Amino acid sequence: MLYYQGGKYNPDVKPKRIISVVPSQTELLYYLDNKPIAQTIFCIHPQSSFKSATKIGGTKKLNIAKIRYLNPDLIIANKEENDQGQIEELAAEFDIWLSDIITIDNALEMIADVGRIVGKEKLALNLINALTHHFQLTHQIEQRSCLYLIWREPYMAAGKSTFIDAILETYNLTNVLNEERYPVLTNDSIEQLKPELILLSSEPYPFKHQHIDEIKKLSPTSKVLLADGELFSWYGNRLLKSVTEIPKLLREK
Repeated sequence: MLYYQGGKYNPDVKPKRIISVVPSQTELLYYLDNKPIAQTIFCIHPQSSFKSATKIGGTKKLNIAKIRYLNPDLIIANKEENDQGQIEELAAEFDIWLSDIITIDNALEMIADVGRIVGKEKLALNLINALTHHFQLTHQIEQRSCLYLIWREPYMAAGKSTFIDAILETYNLTNVLNEERYPVLTNDSIEQLKPELILLSSEPYPFKHQHIDEIKKLSPTSKVLLADGELFSWYGNRLLKSVTEIPKLLREK
């Protein structure tokens, strides 16, 4: 579900001073030719604009005083990626557009809505059509069971009701976890799961090559690959890269 907070939003008036506090939605704004007046330190794409962009803290540690000073027309946020308390505090003063993205359809709806907000409906629709076309081709990919690890010490993985799980399913990867959200896993539980494929994400924990052997010791029958976390968890125009790069990753021997 996508919705507004603040009570002052008028869909007939295009906001001129947008602050984006979600990396994938910040990148989407640039793609739609609408540069935000400020963004978080984690909004690293497009890289050509990152250095000169005004920063207002991290996604869960926003600099509220600086946001007040910048006085935005609209703040674009996300239910999972931003701190609820901070969003509620800002919503008392500013219009906030909050996305809640768990499925591919949620992501496509978000792209359409942001396109409408900034007056770039056609460009957003072209992006949606391109992504939809690519997603229709994923039936050609081999079906496999999969574990997607996002953290180490302790191990944590993407479970059900996450956008990562939706991406896995889209690429015929059956999540071996039935737990919701991001459960903690013990060494024993990983040993018992025995997925055909284990993906080690580059974010939020930066898994490296040395961790492949560590995981292989726990699940020697699994194929273990490093995965660019942006391809599996960013839900804006970064998906254009996902639809080409994820199939390449899954073809690795």
